[in-house]
Amino acid sequence: MNNQTVAVWLLILLSLAAANLPFVNERLFGLFRLTKVAAKPAWLVVVEVLTYFVLIALLGLAFETTLSNPFPNGMTLITIGFCIFLVLGFPGFVFRYLLKRKLATQNYGLPQE
Repeated sequence: MNNQTVAVWLLILLSLAAANLPFVNERLFGLFRLTKVAAKPAWLVVVEVLTYFVLIALLGLAFETTLSNPFPNGMTLITIGFCIFLVLGFPGFVFRYLLKRKLATQNYGLPQE
């Protein structure tokens, strides 16, 4: 494997982790505990997703600049990249907003006490 292949796979794995991180924890950017609220508000999750996308895009640009000749990137590439980033974050969205709610309402046939 050459350096470009490693860089591409590293970027994909970091994108997968960064896209799901806002959904799987209640901390701001995974570091700071929110003391005033029980659950992280949806607008804060959106801010985190946008911030992580910008960081991953800058890391991708750094890889491209270091390993090859950088190409001019327009809004088309940024839009497609953001859509792919959102698709990578879908498992975290399902876990946070759909699966947790479903698991909380089911009793799995256990007897009520």
